[in-house]
Amino acid sequence: MKPRETAARWLLATTLFFLPFSASLHAQDAEEWHTTSSLIPGENEDKPFERYSYVNPDAPKGGTLNAVAPGTFDSFNPFVVRGTAAAGFSSFGGIMYDTLMQQSLDEAGTSHGLLADAFRYPDDYSSATYRLNPDARWHDGKPVTVEDVIWSFNVLKKNSQLYNRYYANVTEAVKVGEREVEFRFDQKGNRELPHIMGDLAVLPKHWWEGTDASGNKRDITQPTLEPPLGSGPYRIQSFRPGSEIIWERVEDYWGADLPVNIGRNNFDRKRYVYIQDDNAAWQAFTKGGFQDIRPENSSRRWHVDYTFPAFQAGDVVKRAFETRSGEPFQGFFLNTRRPQFQDPRVREALTYAFDFESMNRTLFYNAYTRTDSYFEGGELASSGLPEGRELEILNEFRGQIPERVFTEPFTLPTNETPRDERANLRRASELLKEAGWTLRDGRLVNEAGEQFRMEFLGDDPTDERIATPYIQNLRRLGIDASLRVVDASQYINRTRSFDFDVISSVQQQSQSPGNEQRDFWSSAAADAPDSRNLSGIKDPVIDKLVERIIFAEDREDLIAATKALDRVLLWNFYAVPQWHLPEIWVAYWNKFGIPDQQPAYIGVDIDSWWIDEAKEQALAAKYRSVN
Repeated sequence: MKPRETAARWLLATTLFFLPFSASLHAQDAEEWHTTSSLIPGENEDKPFERYSYVNPDAPKGGTLNAVAPGTFDSFNPFVVRGTAAAGFSSFGGIMYDTLMQQSLDEAGTSHGLLADAFRYPDDYSSATYRLNPDARWHDGKPVTVEDVIWSFNVLKKNSQLYNRYYANVTEAVKVGEREVEFRFDQKGNRELPHIMGDLAVLPKHWWEGTDASGNKRDITQPTLEPPLGSGPYRIQSFRPGSEIIWERVEDYWGADLPVNIGRNNFDRKRYVYIQDDNAAWQAFTKGGFQDIRPENSSRRWHVDYTFPAFQAGDVVKRAFETRSGEPFQGFFLNTRRPQFQDPRVREALTYAFDFESMNRTLFYNAYTRTDSYFEGGELASSGLPEGRELEILNEFRGQIPERVFTEPFTLPTNETPRDERANLRRASELLKEAGWTLRDGRLVNEAGEQFRMEFLGDDPTDERIATPYIQNLRRLGIDASLRVVDASQYINRTRSFDFDVISSVQQQSQSPGNEQRDFWSSAAADAPDSRNLSGIKDPVIDKLVERIIFAEDREDLIAATKALDRVLLWNFYAVPQWHLPEIWVAYWNKFGIPDQQPAYIGVDIDSWWIDEAKEQALAAKYRSVN
């Protein structure tokens, strides 16, 4: 039922996850070559990008970063649904493959050159042309070519559900120069699309179309455990299937001196050890040698359990990093593909049954804040009653969306007193009765006498801590609620195929939403395996609002359309919102050099840290190695 309590911030801060951001381009910039594009106007928009301001440009290289990965892996191909990709890979390349541009780590809606040194687009946003950096090389020394880019676009759009939806309006990639590739679009006016073409992971055509050591032709459509050829800062040094993978820094990495990489990628090796159980991972961290940096997603551990000898001796440090990237939406997603969740009154009732305040007080040390928007923590979140341009947009759909969108500010039920809890459960019972469910002999049943059942899907025994209080309240309503914990592989497969009733998950949004909203909410994504439309939403109004966001005329229109979408999602109760933490909790063994500042936008950039040799030697002398 991951995440445990909250871990979405860490997803942004590590190389294991790369979420496509979007933004609005400035029309007056059309047809100019851009090496950096600040797509949300800001103070640094016109300044040349020399490096990230927070990094230490003289950071030493060396040492090993030890990390723990959950579950298992059986593939080095992250671009297809089959298989579980190893730590270090992601759908947008990870540390193996460079993308055309790198999304900025310290500014929203900004990208800097990587494989491409510049891009441009016409003023109607009907295409985008990217110019490859002449120095870009694969790890075998061969140049990255326009043919590689075109081949990658074609195979990824064909075989990856994510790429197919993300680049749905890109019709073709065409070579227009020795180093230039033009992406052509089937619609005009999509201001973000020229920019997000920079998120494309570029793969080596000559390697994938070649043969392996046994003479078998490689197949990009299938999982593989043959270490692939890449272009990024790391390559696979060794691995044990399902148990361990070690990455080595590429010493002659072509992009080491690019502005986006100065002072970063400082570890000679990244070693990931797979551990199935979170408690076992915690014990491994306290002993040292398996996990050097731990993103802490348990408030109980953060407040109570850091009492082990290494922490008391100052050899393990706790630190909270503030962020300003907006808050992730974390919640219990209700699978409307299941018949019991198709009535919005049922979904609203389940929201009334969730007692956040008691959980925050008794389980979370009052550390969290309740989330009440899918775009929490910024100007995109809806609040109060709609007005202005947002109201104009919503008025187009009167009669097709809940009337309360116009008449009531959205608020979540609270449980400050036992009286509140009783009142909320009573309201939940009323809503369930309106939806055709009645209480008979302590069982909530429909007209056919079938009991209401809902199963929470989890992948770790610690999920019980989060699910149990909610399950207890649901049972008070006569619902047969339960938790099923499965192994990591089964969890991934069941999530990909939407084989669950309820799942706890995180959806991280950018400050300028765009094409990726189709993957979150569209009818087309509802039945697409591995999409992020976990609730199975199929609503023509939401489809239209998503398209309104994608084709927003300007920033003001984008904000209004996003608020409208947020409001419609909330009033349809597709998920029971949980909580968020406006900072990242990190504990680490005191072996690192860390820049004085970390990027406020994402909170922490581990790749800007480095091994402090003196500190590491002191720890090694003090503690017996467990490697």
